[in-house]
Amino acid sequence: MNVPWLALPATGLVVLVLAVRGARGLTIPGWEVRVFHAVNGLPNFLYPLLWLPMQLGNLVVGTVVGLLVAFAAGDWIVAIGVVLAVLSKIVIERFIRRQMQPYLTIRVRPGTSQSGAILRGDVPPAGPSFPSGHIILVAAVGAVVAPVLPLGWVWLPLLCTLLVMTGRVYVGAHNPLDVLGGLGAGLLLGGVLGALAR
Repeated sequence: MNVPWLALPATGLVVLVLAVRGARGLTIPGWEVRVFHAVNGLPNFLYPLLWLPMQLGNLVVGTVVGLLVAFAAGDWIVAIGVVLAVLSKIVIERFIRRQMQPYLTIRVRPGTSQSGAILRGDVPPAGPSFPSGHIILVAAVGAVVAPVLPLGWVWLPLLCTLLVMTGRVYVGAHNPLDVLGGLGAGLLLGGVLGALAR
């Protein structure tokens, strides 16, 4: 295992623990409300620009893109890592939601939890939203494929993850702690798989 890549799951664990701690409250924290409205209230012209990168968090699109990167690199171990990341994403998302069960009446979609939320596209107004499954997927797949990218392109998975995080808050699908929880879980999952593949 490559020691620098072990920093990724460690970072993911720290982010996940902090997000879970922040999300275990009886209300949405004031700072989170302010951050949500600052991002959600950005101009409508950004929607088409953020819509495309947001598709990387889609189960099918994220899997296909991850596999294409693995095949382009000629690395079947990374391809297996991508498949394992996708399958594990479903498990870790359900596990975290089970642990957060007492708080899921508070940690619901912004259409229910945020006054004046702007919902764009086909975003559901209600339902549990912690953690963001889109972010778990894009962060996990990005962490798995990053080691096989050319050195000058290693920043691309991070940029894609940040765009999906911003986009999910912008469209009104998630609150900020939801996407941070997804980031932590995705980095933890993808970082472990990526380190094992090295």
